[in-house]
Amino acid sequence: MTADDLDLTIERLGTCRIPSPVSVGHFTQDNENVLFQVALPDIETCLAAGKKPSVFEQAGPREKIYFDPSKLKCGIVTCGGLCPGLNDVIRSIVLSLHHHYGVKTVFGFPYGYEGLTYRYGHTPLELTTKAVERIHEQGGTILGSSRGPQDISEMVDTLERMNIGVLFTIGGDGTLKGAKAISDEVTKRGLKISVIGIPKTIDNDISYVQKSFGFETAVSEARRAIYSAHSEALCARNGVGLVKLMGRESGFIASYATLACNDVNFCLIPESPFTLQAFLKALEARLQLRGHAVVVVAEGAGQNLLENTGDLDASGNIRFEDIGIFLRDEIINFFKKSKTQISMKYIDPSYTIRSVPANASDAAFSLLLGQNAVHAAMTGRTNMVVGTWMNRFTHVPIAVAVSKRKKIDPDGWMWASVLTTTGQPRNMLNPDLQ
Repeated sequence: MTADDLDLTIERLGTCRIPSPVSVGHFTQDNENVLFQVALPDIETCLAAGKKPSVFEQAGPREKIYFDPSKLKCGIVTCGGLCPGLNDVIRSIVLSLHHHYGVKTVFGFPYGYEGLTYRYGHTPLELTTKAVERIHEQGGTILGSSRGPQDISEMVDTLERMNIGVLFTIGGDGTLKGAKAISDEVTKRGLKISVIGIPKTIDNDISYVQKSFGFETAVSEARRAIYSAHSEALCARNGVGLVKLMGRESGFIASYATLACNDVNFCLIPESPFTLQAFLKALEARLQLRGHAVVVVAEGAGQNLLENTGDLDASGNIRFEDIGIFLRDEIINFFKKSKTQISMKYIDPSYTIRSVPANASDAAFSLLLGQNAVHAAMTGRTNMVVGTWMNRFTHVPIAVAVSKRKKIDPDGWMWASVLTTTGQPRNMLNPDLQ
């Protein structure tokens, strides 16, 4: 999807006629937009072609709202893997609905989309301001989470039966695709239910969203593991510290953690393929030069080197083999054959990273995401996610957000910065071209 065919129009349930009860100094106007294209040459090319540059709707409270707060009931689901900030977002939604708009009834559906179907027997939780008072101080989600699709018709039946007017879905790519399917079924039935997504992915891989909550916390926690790996490597002769981080298809955590902790000598990500021979040759040269090395690898990197079973997880994703264990064993065997003694330390902090409470930056970001999700919902906007672009909160159609996976450009500035920081070979496909 290019800027030329990018449709950023946000669906609405109807006309807003009710004066907003929100007391703020400034309401966002519908003509306040955020440019998608940020480089001047791109904008000039667009204008020269007689086209209007693509723009996002800017998020924020409006003067008129669609839903009557005194009659509105809302629901919240959290789906997929854990992520720092989940409870912060839940709390923000509940408090904003209650204090800003006077909405009294908010339900949390347990274990993701499972909670919206009858077959699991989960009982919805009533989320009062008292119930969410301290939840931001703990990691995980008080609602629980699950993976995998559920029957769309059954989920909409539940929303209709409970008279839910707004459903907030907090999750990643699969969750948002499910939210779009729910919204499509709602439209098909002619119901007035708003579906608002809050993108949650520790990998930061949702398209047209600058940053997802929990990412900064994940990078900060990953840095702790890298510090430990560096200390272990530095204090041993031919020490090798290997850290595996999350990142199925996008290497943002590994790359940003590498930049944040510039003791890393090799950063391996899915977007930049490598061969085992080239990597091991480069690692050998590093040990000969400095006597120690730190390697960071994203979980989705080097999957072409492994025998994939083709098994799928509950979300329908290919179940990856463990690249961390694979590299650990290959490194040990390589140096054993060359009769070089090394000290290998392997660290996998994945579940520690994703289950901790949000740091201060992510906590504030999660709060603002939740508030802007509520503002959008109260105006009857639907089938959209709340994101940020150029440090402004925006509305993004779900169809656009899930149209492709956000990845690091191996020819872009970000990866160039990582290569400059690590000093690793730019080419790790051919060991003779390093």
